[in-house]
Amino acid sequence: MDLIGWLVENPSVNGVLNVGTGQDRSWNDLAKAVFKAMKLPLKIEYIDMPEQLRDRYQYFTKANVEKLSSTGWPVRFTNLEEAANDYVGNYLQQKDIYL
Repeated sequence: MDLIGWLVENPSVNGVLNVGTGQDRSWNDLAKAVFKAMKLPLKIEYIDMPEQLRDRYQYFTKANVEKLSSTGWPVRFTNLEEAANDYVGNYLQQKDIYL
């Protein structure tokens, strides 16, 4: 069952829910997963982070899923690599990406 269906069946659960995996992941992880899903060699070019942004840049992202976990939602999350592979293969690489 998907999250929306589960929420409809559990009306007592409401509010803003973060639906990430709760694992730290970097932008490099995402880029690597997309290149792999596209079956392309990894090619990332880096530029120096401006000094004034270094201590304020978000180098990774991690969802706080405590609120969602406390609801009893029984579904396993898809990891980044599986999700990138699904999105690229089933949507981005289709002739009509809107179908």
